[in-house]
This record gives sequence, C-alpha cells and structure tokens, in this order.
Amino acid sequence: MSKQDEITTVTGPWTQALKGLQPIVCKEQHIPGSVNYSIRRFMRDEDNSAEDIGIVNYDYKGKSNEQNGVKLRFCVAGNMYCSTDACQKCTSGNTKACAQSVPSYDVVAVDYSAPQLSQFVNSKVNSNATDLLLRFNKKDSFQKNIPLCCKTRGVIEALVNHKYTGSLENIYVNAQLQMLLLYSMDWISDKEEVLSCRFLNSDVDREKITLARDILIQSIGQPITIKDLSRKVAMNECYLKKGFKEMYGTTIFDFYQNQRMEHAKYLLYEKGLNVTDVSMILGYSSISHFSTAFKKQTGLKPCELLLR
Repeated sequence: MSKQDEITTVTGPWTQALKGLQPIVCKEQHIPGSVNYSIRRFMRDEDNSAEDIGIVNYDYKGKSNEQNGVKLRFCVAGNMYCSTDACQKCTSGNTKACAQSVPSYDVVAVDYSAPQLSQFVNSKVNSNATDLLLRFNKKDSFQKNIPLCCKTRGVIEALVNHKYTGSLENIYVNAQLQMLLLYSMDWISDKEEVLSCRFLNSDVDREKITLARDILIQSIGQPITIKDLSRKVAMNECYLKKGFKEMYGTTIFDFYQNQRMEHAKYLLYEKGLNVTDVSMILGYSSISHFSTAFKKQTGLKPCELLLR
C-alpha cells in the first residue's frame, strides 16, 4: 500500500477528496537507514476541501525489533501552489498573492525506524514519556490523531514550498523532518511545553538559538566550533548549549553529526559518490575519520551502503 493510499484509509473525508487525483508535485526519499518520506501535492478545487489532519502511527513489532517505528501522516488543505520557477511573489513568501497560484492538497508521509529514533533517546535512567516511546517500551501499537498547531503547519509548509535543490534540498529537508518529529512527539506524550531555561522566555534568546541551528545546517561541509557558533549568534556558550538542548531535544554536536551523516548517506546512495569525495565534501580531515564517524552513527561502513 502506498503512503498516499495508506492515509486515505484512515482519514474519512480525505478518502473522497483525494479520490482519482494525480499528484502535480512528488518528492520522495528511500535511503536505507535514513528517515524515508514522501511529499505529494494535489491540485484542489476551491469549493472542495477537507479538514486538515495529522496522524501518528506507533508500530510495535517486538522488543529490540528493528522493524519498530513511528509513522507520521499529514493532510493539509489551504496552501497554494505556483508552478512558475523563481516567481518573485512566491519566493518572497507571498504565495497567496500570486495570480499563478492554485489551491492545493498537501500530503506528507514520514517513516522513522527504531534505529533512526534511538539516537534521540535520553541516556538517563529517569527517562520521560517521550524517551520511553522512542525506546519502544510501550508494547502496544496505536494510532493517534494530532492537531496541526502553527509550529507543525510551519514545518509542513516549509517542506512543500521550499526552493532548494540537490544537496541543499537534502540538508534542508532532513532538518525539517527532525522538527516535525519533535513537535509530533510533544502531542504523543501529552507533554506540556515548559521551558526550564528561564532565559528562553525571551523571544530574542529563542531567535538566537534558532539562528544557531540554521548556521549549523548551512555549515555541513565546514565544521564550526561551539565557540565560533556562540560568537556568531552573540550568546554565551553555556546558555547556547543549554538552550539548544531545551528547544531541540538534542545536543549541538549530536544534531550536527546527525545532519552530516544523513547528508553523507544521500551523497553515497543517491548520488553515487565515492567515500573519498564524500569525506572531503563534509570537511573531514581524513577518510578514516569520516568512516569511523559514519559507522558510529549508522552502524554501517560507508562502503557497505554503496553496495546496497
């Protein structure tokens, strides 16, 4: 069953809304060991709509089973699609004011496997509800509808409307998929959003943390130290590290390494580049250092992914 068919079987009104429609835009990723996704956009009649919906499928196959996973499915009506490349209004974020834009349905499907999720698990013994879910300690599969808050809508809109291509698209999309998981897990575990770092109550400081994340994404091939990062965003190193962990649920180093290794998998598997070229693109001083980091993060040697 395709991801499109899978969502229409559980969303009621969407079954009729998407019936017989062919996607006008389709983007997919199916790389072993990576987060796999599909993003499909369908043209919509202005008079035809359905309620936006988000669905989480928690799939438990057995303790320590690598087939365990979390699936996210989203259907959104109300976005606009413009097929004109480099449209000035659309690239400036004013898609709805573009005369060439048409109403659309956006269907986003993301599959996170157990090994992929394990990197986000807190190592502390006293784990919270989210950690227990990501460890698959909950032994019953379940499906749960989740509301599409403004933050989730923002990530989905970024996924379907961005103008990146090639390597930059891969880097950007993988970062957005982590944010989609973060916001969805908040709803799954029924965790209220409470910031323990008081300085994050300031909009300015939260924006600095967000800027730091954006700089890391843009520096995939040019490693940056936390000291340099703190200078770029004008924030104390300690506050930066604590604030980043609070907002994104992972350390700066782990986030950066994950983004680099996801891009490495894309370059090796999708682009067919050799290990030497990939290690140079990602800014590693030697092939051995890259291979060690790749094996630690993915459980595979780079050459093993090339053979798949």
